[in-house]
This record gives sequence, C-alpha cells and structure tokens, in this order.
Amino acid sequence: MPRMPYDIGTPGTPWGAAEKAAWLSRQTRKRSYEADVVSAAAKLGERFETVRYGALDLDPLRYPLIAYRSLRWRETLPIAVVTGGVHGYETSGVRGALEFLERHAAGYADRINLLVAPCVSPWGYEMIQRWNPHAVDPNRSFGNGAAQEAAALMALLAPLRERVLVHVDLHETTDSDEHEFRPALAARDGKPFEPETIPDGFYLVDDAERPQTAFQSAVIDAVSRVTNIAQADAKGEIIGSKVIARGVIEYELRQLGLCAGYTAAPYKTTTEVYPDSPRTTAEQCNVAQATAVCAAIDFALSHPGGVDR
Repeated sequence: MPRMPYDIGTPGTPWGAAEKAAWLSRQTRKRSYEADVVSAAAKLGERFETVRYGALDLDPLRYPLIAYRSLRWRETLPIAVVTGGVHGYETSGVRGALEFLERHAAGYADRINLLVAPCVSPWGYEMIQRWNPHAVDPNRSFGNGAAQEAAALMALLAPLRERVLVHVDLHETTDSDEHEFRPALAARDGKPFEPETIPDGFYLVDDAERPQTAFQSAVIDAVSRVTNIAQADAKGEIIGSKVIARGVIEYELRQLGLCAGYTAAPYKTTTEVYPDSPRTTAEQCNVAQATAVCAAIDFALSHPGGVDR
C-alpha cells in the first residue's frame, strides 16, 4: 500500500466529494486580492484599459477577473500576453506582472499591444493555494476548461490567440510544494507521493512542440543579472526534465493544458523562481519576473518571424 503523506482520503483511492469538501474546509483567507491586485486598477487605469473579463462564481464581488490592455491598441501591431497568478499562491508571478505594468510597459507603447492578466486565480491568491475551490489545478485546464479561472481567460484570449507573438506565464516554486501541494496532489489522485528537490534558482519551461532555445536563453541571460539561475542536477535535469540549455527545460505545454500553451505564439515561456532560497529575496524575485517579461518582448520584437532552435 502506498505511503500516505497527506491526512485526507484513503491511500490509493482518489478523492471524492467528501474529501474535496474536507480539503476546502481547511482553506482560510490569508491576504487580500482587493488590496493587493484590484486596487491597482486605480493606479493603472489612466495608462491602460482595464478589462473585467469575468468573475468567480464563488463570490463575484470579491473575485472579479481583471486584465489590462494597451490604451492605444492597434490592429497592425503584434501582441504580447503576460499572465501571472495562474497558481494563486505564486506571489512573484502576480507582483512581477504588476511591476512590469507599473515600471516597464510604457516603454513598449506603439511597438506592441500588451494584454496582461496579473492574477488569474484570485481565490487561490487569497488562500495561498495552488488549486481552485474545487481542488482543480487551473494550470492543467487550458484546453478542457475544467477550472473557471482557465475558461474565463481562454475566452478572453480566444479572438487573439492566433495573433499573439509572445506569451510569458509567470510562476514560482516554494517550499510548500514539497510539504503541502504535491502531497495533496498525490492524495487527491490516489497515488504515492514521490519527493523531489526544489531547484534553487530561476529557470524556464520551453514548449517542446515548438522550442525556441535562443529566445529562452536571451531571457535567462537577462534574469541572471538579477538573481541566480537554477543548475542541473547530477542527471542533467531540473524537476525530472532534461536541461536543454542553461536554466531551460521543455514541457508539452498544449498537451498538458498549461496556460502558456493556449496561444499560438511562436515565443512562449513559463518562468519559475524559488523565493525561499537563501540566495535571493522576494523583491529580487519580483524584479526577475518583470525582467523576464521585458527580455522576452525585446527578443520577440527583434525576431518577429521566429528563429531556429
């Protein structure tokens, strides 16, 4: 019988409604989406078009879904999509997206259309949780729409998805992945928990279906001036995936239902930082995320037709 590292459910048996309800009953509000994210609309509203593209059924007033568009949107320009907080607990993804808007986005006016959704999963943000209230991972739902958070963003992006040049999805990995989120995932799915080592540093996930190593490496080079880059382990891997360039691994983004795989952008990447590392700070992680966005857009604008791997 598999070892059970989580105290909800029966070892080897996937969760049913009762187990999911027990898990949900444990979730408590730890921070404010209104104060941290929605309030940004007041500061950013004069510089961007604020788009409310839905709200969570759980509490529509508390959880409006907000994105920001370039005020001078021009149909002749390419499009950059930036997403953060798909996993709500990943703080620097949210704050990095907002930092990009506040400090850097103005420099791209009239060069590229921007669409930024800084906090895709507001309930997860408040609860500091990877899943949504139904114990569904939004970042495995960009395809089947199983999570409302993913379905709403897909609807927003659908008219644009074939025209997007670059898509940067901002994520992070914390120590809680090993002591909470991955054990809960194993328990939910009735599988044994297999411990992993969290990479110490920043890394990127490229699209295995259409890899762009030069693009990923340009982002890594820019971020390396801000924070440390994760190293390959003894097997030449990061989180079980082969390192194909410094700080870069590949996933089948579209097949896995990951956010970065939803658009047809030739340039797409998922960032990961490790804020619990003694080698960095929360502020450096935020800056690293914003730096990654800038480097990604800069490379894409310099190579609009794509480059070989």
